[in-house]
Amino acid sequence: MSPPSEEDAALEATILELLGKRAAGATICPSDAARAVSPDDWRDWMEAARDAARRLVAQGKVTMTQGGEAIDPTTIHGPIRIRLN
Repeated sequence: MSPPSEEDAALEATILELLGKRAAGATICPSDAARAVSPDDWRDWMEAARDAARRLVAQGKVTMTQGGEAIDPTTIHGPIRIRLN
């Protein structure tokens, strides 16, 4: 696997930073990270933010959820949330 690009690394760091500022168990939306990294064109960053969250799941750092339940990041459809492990 190749190392993440600067953009990928920025999104991963932003996800962890945003979650670190929240209460234990709190979640964020991938759009929160996309908006923080690129406020003007955040919609273009949404899939990259979801991919960054998937990588963080694989590293055991976060969990992706839907309806408050942990989900398999390879099978998600629709809105998701991200929380620290």
